[in-house]
This record gives sequence, structure tokens and C-alpha cells, in this order.
Amino acid sequence: MRSDWEHGGFGLYVHWPFCQAKCPYCDFNSHVAASVDHGLWRDCYLSEIDRVSRETQGRALTSIFFGGGTPSLMEPETTGRIIAAAKAAWPSANDLEVTLEANPTSAEAGRFSAFRDAGVNRVSVGLQSLRDDDLKRLGRLHSAEEGRRAYDMARRIFPRVSFDLIYARQYQDLTAWRTELTEAVALAADHISLYQLTIEPGTAFGDRHARGRLAGLTDDDTGADMYDLTQEICTGAGLAAYEVSNHASDLAQSRHNLIYWRGGDYVGIGPGAHGRITLGGIRFATETELAPQAWLKRVQATGSGETVRSALSLREHAEEYAMMALRLTEGLDRSRYAAINGTDFDPDPLDRLADLGLVTVTPSRLTATPQGRRLLNGLLRELLAD
Repeated sequence: MRSDWEHGGFGLYVHWPFCQAKCPYCDFNSHVAASVDHGLWRDCYLSEIDRVSRETQGRALTSIFFGGGTPSLMEPETTGRIIAAAKAAWPSANDLEVTLEANPTSAEAGRFSAFRDAGVNRVSVGLQSLRDDDLKRLGRLHSAEEGRRAYDMARRIFPRVSFDLIYARQYQDLTAWRTELTEAVALAADHISLYQLTIEPGTAFGDRHARGRLAGLTDDDTGADMYDLTQEICTGAGLAAYEVSNHASDLAQSRHNLIYWRGGDYVGIGPGAHGRITLGGIRFATETELAPQAWLKRVQATGSGETVRSALSLREHAEEYAMMALRLTEGLDRSRYAAINGTDFDPDPLDRLADLGLVTVTPSRLTATPQGRRLLNGLLRELLAD
């Protein structure tokens, strides 16, 4: 019998925790370090692949994703050794996707070529803005011109390239975003990720906002208008949304992120990495040690960087599948949801949400409409209420 995770595939996530500087909006597990022992880090990553691959033998590896932090600060040799170890540990798909996140400040032709030679075939460049003033406010170390040059370089070297932008930034209005996004889609190859600025607790922006010192933030109505404008411009440019924040031409979607959204299994290694693995028919959530040095010591001392492995109940599994799959324009498979949960959705909220134009319901699928994806958190509360 087919295991549920096989509907989404199987991937490896590798977290590199180091950056040149900590961006004020970032709530990822990233750190600034004066020096890094690349050989030691390489050995610990390889040890983790060996450990977890023994539990997951025979699975076909769909993708490898190097995230962070700034993975383009890794030594290309380390990246190559990790890719080779993963391919040796699991049979891999013929079209294995290997993505590396890169910042323009760490973009050099020689390093990019070395990453390509190591096996990376997709790069995601963190441009974040095409405006110098906004890049400074976001704490970025590169200029708009440096960002464009890095992206152009990536396009020449890698077969697949994406970039990220943040909108609803300080002092940004709808007209400014229209102009910038029009420039961005002209620049884009076949994939672009567009995120609305969110003020997260524990970040420098979060602290400033709590003290009333973060001026010029976009109000909710303008943010919603920017979201709608984003859909309009990207669709018109042949980069339709396939997920709330991600746009691509046909067949150019991020295969790794689709594993998350389609409820597949993925191994997470490195400081602060999360994972989902199904063993013996039970889906487990995994977490690793957050602090880089503590993670290294844990791997060396115990042979495992993992700190948490908790079994998800069938209800938790079903809710997670719904929360992830409804971010996608393809929506979710109702029979799969019912198989996990033991029952389909309550028809009353389905009918109410359909009448409001927030979901589309067929006997086989449930999808959020464009309006529904704008209100996804509220929609999920209705669907998943006890």
C-alpha cells in the first residue's frame, strides 16, 4: 500500500546558519561568525546524512535544498561532498533538483561556477528589493545594481534561477510597487518569490516596532491591494501564482518547496532544521539543535544533531496537510485528507466558504480561490474548527 508521504515526494534540507550580517526583518536561524571551520562542518553534515539515511533506505530523492543563513558562503567543496553523499545514500530522481540560496554579496563567477560543478542546478538569489534606499532600510549589504549583476551572472551559469523580493516595505505605495514589480518580471527567468514584509517578534524590526520606532509601514488595506496587484502583473507576464507567494511559468515550480506543500517527507539537517519523516506508518516531526556550536558538539558527541522527534496524531497530520496544500492553487485531495483524518471536512463550513467565494469544492478536490488565499488563516480556522 502506498504511504501517504509518497504523494509529495522525498527531499533533503541542509541548513547553513551563517550570514555576513543579520537582516533586521529576519527570524530565521542565522548567525554572524568571525570564522568557520569548514572541514568540521562538512564532516558533521556527512555524519547526519549517514545517520538518517539508514532509517529511510530505498526512498527516491526528489530534491536537495541548501538554505540558511547564506549557503553561498559555504565552501563549494562542502556542497559537493554533501550532494555526493546524498546521492550515494538514496537513489535519486533523474531530474534531481539541487537548490542553493545565494546573496548578491557572496556572488562571484568563480564561486558560482564551482557550485555548478559541485552539482547545484538551481539558485535562488535574495535580491529583496530593486531600490537602494529600501535595501538600506532592510539591512542588506548589496546595492540594487550589485543585485542585478549577481542575478545576471547566475542566469549565465545555472540552468534554473529564481529571486526573492519583499513588498509592503516602509514608505512604499501601490504605484511604487507597480513600477518595481514590472521591472522585476521583465528581469525574471521562470520563477520569482514575492513576500509581504511581516514584522516578527524577536527581530530587530520587531523590537523597533514594539517601541514605536518603525515608521512608514504599509497598512493592511494597502498590503492587500499590493497582493492583488502582484497576482495581476505576474499572471500577465506568464508567471502565475502556484502558491501564495511563489510564481512560475509552466514546469518551473520549486520541486523542493512542493514537497512541503504537498505533504511529502523531508530530512532536515543542520542547526535549527526541521523535518518530517514517516517511519512504520507514523509521521514524525523532527527538530535539531539551534545554536551552531551546540549542534556541532551534539553531532560529535552523540552522532545526532536531532533534539526532537515527536509523533504527529492523525488529526495533526491532517491539519498540517490542509494548511500546506491550501496554499497551492492546485489545492488538496479530499480523499487523501479523509484517509489521514478518518473523515472528510464538515460540509457546513465548506458550503459557507463556497457561498462566500473563498473556496472551490468538487467531489475530489478543495481549493482556495484567489480571494480565499488572501484570507487563508481565517479560512483554515473555519475548515478545521472542532
